[in-house]
Amino acid sequence: MLRNFIFSTIFFSGIILISILFLPSLLLPSKTVLFGGRLMGYWTGICLKIILSVKVEVIGKENIIDDNKYFIASSHQSMFETFYLQTIFNSPIFILKRELLLIPIFGWYLKKIGSISIKRNKVSRDNLGFFDDIRKAMKNSERPLIIFPQGTRTKPNERPTFKKGVSRIYDELKIACQPVAINSGYIWPKKGHKRSHKNITISILPPLNYGLNKDDFVNYLEKKIYSELDRLN
Repeated sequence: MLRNFIFSTIFFSGIILISILFLPSLLLPSKTVLFGGRLMGYWTGICLKIILSVKVEVIGKENIIDDNKYFIASSHQSMFETFYLQTIFNSPIFILKRELLLIPIFGWYLKKIGSISIKRNKVSRDNLGFFDDIRKAMKNSERPLIIFPQGTRTKPNERPTFKKGVSRIYDELKIACQPVAINSGYIWPKKGHKRSHKNITISILPPLNYGLNKDDFVNYLEKKIYSELDRLN
């Protein structure tokens, strides 16, 4: 209990401090803000290691696509991956729920780095340009796109069907997908106390090249990520 309180206090104080220190970067090129995002990722790892004695292990780095444009499809169990994945991949372009852009300061940063927002579970006029925004972002940047196809943070043992948006991104962009499985929910759950003296494993799976039928793709992607999560448990 005390360890959880100390972790939350120090971790969020650091995130707030980085956010304040980088406020001037909102007037500078986006790469300065992206550097601040990576600092938050490293800070996340430092706090986990020093306060909770949690080791972050990354396996499968040799599978990272480095010669073509691609998008990342990652499991989502915790706040952890939204910070830490920025230290592994080249400052991903996040697809996120629109409410996050309304958070003071933090939302400003998300807009500055080109995050793409969507109103979840709604078909609305606001979402009509969603895929146009994705195509434009990928055309004008060398950064990979990242999506959490489960749609929201899940419990470690939950296996919801992947949202169809990931298959449409694959079909529309015609680029490879980099699957990632992360078992962070056992250590840093959506609700409840964090656990110490455990490992978080980030498993970077072999890429899925473009060419599959979009329905076959999403079924195969879901099977690969969930099979890897079962293995990591």
